[in-house]
Amino acid sequence: MKVPVKWLKDYVDIDIDAKELGDRLTLSGSKVEEVITTGDEIQNVVTGKIVKIEPHPDAEKLVVCQVDIGEAEFLQIVTGANNMKEQDIVPVALHGSSLPGGVKIKKGKLRGVVSYGMMCSEEELGIAGDEPVHGLMILPQDTPVGKDIKEVLGLNNAIIDFEITSNRPDCLSVVGIARETAATLGTTYRLPEAAVVYEGQGNVSDLVAVEVKDELCRRYMARAVVDVKIEPSPQWMQERLLDAGVRPINNIVDITNFVMLELGQPMHAFDRREITSGKIVVERAADGEKFTTLDEVERELTSDVLCIKDDEKTIGLAGIMGGLNSEIKDDTKEVIFECANFDGTNIRVSAQKLGLRTEASSRFEKDIDPNLVQLAMDRACHLVEKLNAGKVLKGTIDIYEKPVKEKTMAVDGHWVNKFLGTEIPVEDMKKYLDSLELKTTIVHNVLEITVPTFRIDINIKEDIAEEIARIYGYDKIPSTTINITTERGGKNAKQHMDDIVLATMLASGLNQSISYAFISPKAFDKINLDADNPLRNTVTIKNPLGEDYSVMRTTTIPSMMESLGRNYARNNEVTRLFEIGKVYIPLNDGRELPDERNILTVGMYGQCDYLDLKGIVENLLEILGIEGCSFVRESDNATFHPGKTAALMLKNIKVGVLGEIHPDVSDKFGLDVPAYVAELNLDILYASAKLEKKYKPLPKYPAVSRDMALIVDDSILVQEIEDIIKKQGAPLVESVKLFDIYKGKQIPEGKKSIAYAIIYRKESSTLTDVEVNKVHDKILKTLEYRLGAQLR
Repeated sequence: MKVPVKWLKDYVDIDIDAKELGDRLTLSGSKVEEVITTGDEIQNVVTGKIVKIEPHPDAEKLVVCQVDIGEAEFLQIVTGANNMKEQDIVPVALHGSSLPGGVKIKKGKLRGVVSYGMMCSEEELGIAGDEPVHGLMILPQDTPVGKDIKEVLGLNNAIIDFEITSNRPDCLSVVGIARETAATLGTTYRLPEAAVVYEGQGNVSDLVAVEVKDELCRRYMARAVVDVKIEPSPQWMQERLLDAGVRPINNIVDITNFVMLELGQPMHAFDRREITSGKIVVERAADGEKFTTLDEVERELTSDVLCIKDDEKTIGLAGIMGGLNSEIKDDTKEVIFECANFDGTNIRVSAQKLGLRTEASSRFEKDIDPNLVQLAMDRACHLVEKLNAGKVLKGTIDIYEKPVKEKTMAVDGHWVNKFLGTEIPVEDMKKYLDSLELKTTIVHNVLEITVPTFRIDINIKEDIAEEIARIYGYDKIPSTTINITTERGGKNAKQHMDDIVLATMLASGLNQSISYAFISPKAFDKINLDADNPLRNTVTIKNPLGEDYSVMRTTTIPSMMESLGRNYARNNEVTRLFEIGKVYIPLNDGRELPDERNILTVGMYGQCDYLDLKGIVENLLEILGIEGCSFVRESDNATFHPGKTAALMLKNIKVGVLGEIHPDVSDKFGLDVPAYVAELNLDILYASAKLEKKYKPLPKYPAVSRDMALIVDDSILVQEIEDIIKKQGAPLVESVKLFDIYKGKQIPEGKKSIAYAIIYRKESSTLTDVEVNKVHDKILKTLEYRLGAQLR
């Protein structure tokens, strides 16, 4: 935001130059982007009166002038200009002066006659504008002689360009910056005059009524002006608007723009003739409605856009821009001033949708203070009377159902000093806060503060400490060494185990895959989840990139199947993938942060089967030192093949699932070959991991190997047999290895032959046949009793 220093001086006394002011404001928290001074390149140029003009003795086109610059002797200047006459007052560049473009002026001779300077044109001063000019610049006759031309022409004005953060809408005005300037310089500022004398006959309610139909309009105020005279604004107002980057239009429109820049409250003026119904209605647009704005562009609106309507006809986009159909014209005689406050979020979204960001919308979108409306309306009506632009009618329409009130806070002065590392007296703290209009009283060293409604950024005690610090001076706060103790950095236990899992998967011949944690709700249909499956209860993203990324995943299987399908579509005949990622389980119906679970997913197809997948899982369990895991058949999981799926159980806790993906699911992901996937909860595995390895010496005594071939029902699981062998054979059974499964003519229908190699060993002595036979027989009898097994 550009703030002319000349305009700023209307409200606060400033006795330092613009650059120093910019530096001090930056130190007090108002970030200055640039200080622009228009007359920096013009030096040592003064006003002079041409006393005498004589022909040059040796040049027909040159003349010799005697110029009074307010000194004892006249200055002799030779020039080729011909538009001046004696007694004219002109700009004079003296010896050693400089002009725009790096031009240096020195005394010299022109055809033998000494010239002690140069009389200047508008072009040479850099103020000619777009139109060509000819000859010297002739100044008014009442211009004093010997004055600095920058002072006379107003070229010494400086403009400070501020970067206003979104939490400080109160600084989006000249008065707001004046308040900051006064606090920074330790002085006071003054508000502009806003007294109104009602001269018009009648009341605003005679000309217009207002109805607010949407809560997005937090306040709406209207006043009427009659006997309007449309003409150019006075020079002082035009200069201020131009310096601030706003083009003057006419006195009524300029008043609304002037007040917006001065106080930070946007306003709008309607031609009363165009409000044909006599009623202004604030409501949303209809979807597909067409409306032409003041910039003569027709725009298509949606029901999200808040509008100002003449009963049914739209005449303005609330907080953004007025309509071409109600603009102020040269013959306008009656004006309705609108001054309102709108929801900032709606204005920002609407302006983005329409591609129409204006000075008004840039202020409203930051949620300016609704209580500013009254002052802005009074100021605008005061300027109407001051400029003799019309007569203000009595009465005000003010719809303000939920007034915003001041907040109160209590902050301990001792805490502020401890927090800042300072020793600021509490009385000084009060002075700093009062200078920012944070009304403060001191009670037992506690600052009791009333926060004005325009300071939306102050909510906690740290905000108060910041206000004190920036006015006290950040540069005055002593630097201290941070008093902390540090430890050598390193990975935590989870990160360490993540590395182990990563290395194990890579060593197993898998490639790491990474996928998004957000998926489409349709992914649950693709993996055949029932409608009431709890995994369909997801965390929904409020601002998704699209439907395909609208919910947080509760299972990683869709993500892995997408990766497998993508590889298969690209003719990769063999694919082995794994992913270490997260799933998000909603808690308390979404009122709490979700439960984030760490998941390992393994996926493969091509030259593999269920046993390959199981082997990878078993390898991981062994490396993590996890004991007591078992694989239990799972036939009710619709995502997996009912006969080739197992749940991994750790005692009575389900760790995950692994198996062949159901053919219907594989087909939905473009796979026409068997795919195998494992999904394991790493949090459970990590909690049971035992990474410490203990040395175990090589056995001193020999082992005894016995083979066992059993005939069992086809429905008997291998896991059940192995569990019985290990339990009944303890502690002599060292290992059990399955080496054959057979079905054929020699085996009865519905039966299968399973053969194991069992290793027996005793750590304290050599085993005897008697000891081995006793344990071996016990195992056989238990298998026969529990499973109906027969020795083959």
